[in-house]
Amino acid sequence: MKKLCRVLFAGLPVALYFSYFPVISLGGDATMNFELSVAVLWTVVCVIVGAVTMLADGELRREARKWCSKWQNWLWAMFPVFASLSVIWSENVLRGVLTAGMMWLVALSVWEMYILRDVLMADGWRKRFLQVFVAGTLIVCAWCIVQCVLDLVGVPRECSLLCPGCVSKMFGFPHPNGFAIEPQFMGNLLIAPAMIAGYMCLEKQNNKNYFGSHFLCSGILLFCFSVTLFLTFSRGAIYAFVVGMVFLTTFLLAREKKERKEVGKRLAGMWGMIILSFVVVLNVQGLMAAVGPTKDTYADGVAKVLNHLSLGVIDVRGDDSPAPSADAEETEAPLSDETEENKAIFDGYVAESTDTRVRLTSDALLVWQSDVKNMTVGVGLGGAGTALYNAGLSPAPKEIVQNEYASLLLETGAIGIALFMLLMVLVVRFVVKYGGEAAILAMLVAYGATLLFFSGLPNALQVYIMPIWVWLIFYNARRKKLVS
Repeated sequence: MKKLCRVLFAGLPVALYFSYFPVISLGGDATMNFELSVAVLWTVVCVIVGAVTMLADGELRREARKWCSKWQNWLWAMFPVFASLSVIWSENVLRGVLTAGMMWLVALSVWEMYILRDVLMADGWRKRFLQVFVAGTLIVCAWCIVQCVLDLVGVPRECSLLCPGCVSKMFGFPHPNGFAIEPQFMGNLLIAPAMIAGYMCLEKQNNKNYFGSHFLCSGILLFCFSVTLFLTFSRGAIYAFVVGMVFLTTFLLAREKKERKEVGKRLAGMWGMIILSFVVVLNVQGLMAAVGPTKDTYADGVAKVLNHLSLGVIDVRGDDSPAPSADAEETEAPLSDETEENKAIFDGYVAESTDTRVRLTSDALLVWQSDVKNMTVGVGLGGAGTALYNAGLSPAPKEIVQNEYASLLLETGAIGIALFMLLMVLVVRFVVKYGGEAAILAMLVAYGATLLFFSGLPNALQVYIMPIWVWLIFYNARRKKLVS
């Protein structure tokens, strides 16, 4: 049973990549779709097998009881408990119940990984965990590249699994979504492996530890993961990745004062690989625009990338480029006569994509402060979309607030946000206490940034599971710092 538990938890990060394909559709209603993904089912199985493993081992049972006997440890559960209770007054009870279920699924998996840490990392499994993760990520990255090729040669998106807004018709070049619902989620899934590879680049070349890698190997992994991340063309994921790496750089330079010169050299190498991957992708996107089904040229593709990623600040397009007016990532825009003549729909920065997120955040804050009850305890878990619709601020109750912090504030009120911040403080304290703080804190910063761009409480399992999974890799490593 312990070996099965290790196998399942080793494959958990890889299973997270299959967040939408394949998917078991169970229908839906006016407020949500009912679907089961490989990621959710795998997590359920992990939790069940982990629970059986704990019950079958007396020492593990004692540790679990010891953990539960300390009242301080129950502070971790205060946010999920309050959020679950808020279902009682939720404006969308069914969505609230399902969201609470996902929340507790994540909580149980995280708790079990902590209790089972010595079991999971025994007998050399630390290295196997990392190897499975790297191999799975490389396969998914390869599939993303295949998706681009399939689109360029005219394979229908139903066969390539590209989302409606991912095909060349939109920007002149494809941007892959892997097995996720859209590129933003695929990019978000790649944040953790890209940051881990970047952190591995900081190892001393003569330091043979459980990673078993040198800068060349780590640099190649960082290049592969970063290239795929940039190919997704997701601003939210790219910005979050850069923010996380900037934090990692600043943190290490501030901490390693005595060896700042040596650390600086390795950081320069890490950033060099990231910049190289961006330059390569920029040229690849230009080439895809030139050889793709649209009339775009290489220069058009490069200009669109720079314009869109810079939010319109960098504009080297021609003077006749029209201003786009729809969300490229989420809208399957109607094809005009020009589009039917193989002209791409969008010619640069899609302002509506940003404006929509800002408007939804503003509307959520408006509903939140509409009465004392909302400000205190919120409209209830899962009720954000319905609340916006009932207030006449959303065209459909399925709309979500594409900002997790604003969504939590609206759904759980000031009390919920305060408990969520307490949970974050506990997480940071835990990481600092048990080691690996540079890599995991940087990852938390990146995930914290990406939650500004979408609501990820019920459906972005990686945001909450990956930090503790990565912590397992660093746990019990004799508190050895990679850059010491």
